[in-house]
Amino acid sequence: MPTRHATAVWEGGLAKGKGSFRTESGAVNATYSFGSRFEQSPGSNPEELLAAAEAACFSMALSLGLEQAGTPPTRVETSAACTIEKQGAGFKITTMKLTVSATVPGIDAAKFQAIAEATKEGCPVSAALKGNVALSLDAKLA
Repeated sequence: MPTRHATAVWEGGLAKGKGSFRTESGAVNATYSFGSRFEQSPGSNPEELLAAAEAACFSMALSLGLEQAGTPPTRVETSAACTIEKQGAGFKITTMKLTVSATVPGIDAAKFQAIAEATKEGCPVSAALKGNVALSLDAKLA
């Protein structure tokens, strides 16, 4: 299995410094700052990358679970909201909220919910967050 790489550079102190990160594929190349991470300034941040990773992984894993159940989806759309909060002298990523809408011909709502909940527990990014970040799921059929 592959190992994926990314690099980041930070220049200066925390509040007035600036940084950039990029993935080995070049698909992600962005800048970030204290303001873009902990306030509402323009730029990217690690939390939106984590949210994107969770949304992408969950969508793919849910598709697999539905397919294995004999009801492959035609579309799965996942939105992830990653929250970072001040705790004590530092910061902590506290929650990841998933909102999922899926088009799945031939499935009933109860079976869909069961597969979505199992996916929340089993997708690789969810598993990496488990025990460290409160993960919630709102899954609906489209």
